[in-house]
Amino acid sequence: MPDGLTVYVIDDDDAARDSLQFLLETAGLHAQTYETATAFLKNLPSPGSGCVITDVRMPGMTGIELLKTLKARAFPLPVIVITGHGDIPLAVDAMREGAADFLEKPYNDDALLQSIERAVASMKPAAENDDAKAAILQRIAELSGREAEVMTGLVAGKSNKVIAIELDISPRTVEIYRANVMSKMGADSLPALVRMAITAGLP
Repeated sequence: MPDGLTVYVIDDDDAARDSLQFLLETAGLHAQTYETATAFLKNLPSPGSGCVITDVRMPGMTGIELLKTLKARAFPLPVIVITGHGDIPLAVDAMREGAADFLEKPYNDDALLQSIERAVASMKPAAENDDAKAAILQRIAELSGREAEVMTGLVAGKSNKVIAIELDISPRTVEIYRANVMSKMGADSLPALVRMAITAGLP
């Protein structure tokens, strides 16, 4: 991880915010915390090297609304969204709005630090992104028709049960296809799969 990174943490939960700050500073990162999205926008920092981490559900301005505001202001730092399990569709929408990543609660420390590293690395030359896109498209092309349909459902934030109903197959069969998709795509989590789909330009 590059030195000199500042991570801006926005979360209305005092304990979660303090815990995250402690983790970041223990990892050698500078952390600035805010209780609300509005407070962050009022003190919007000059973009340097780092990223923003925001919870999705907050009183007042939500994490998604913050993301859209930052996008409208052309704020260049990547944004990582923290979400509860039931907020996966919201998190997928956030990534389509430009979020660099999302993490499901509860997440482990290593997953968060890796997410920050990926987010910072996402600000790399377009040529490298083009290579990544081509590699992902090649993996998608190697999926079977049914696997591709299941992947489409997954990256839309749909549950196995909903995908099963839409494809008229059993939830257990969806689980098998889901495992195949994750393996063939080289994705170790749903957020990773969503990142791939968005990098590839999938609708």
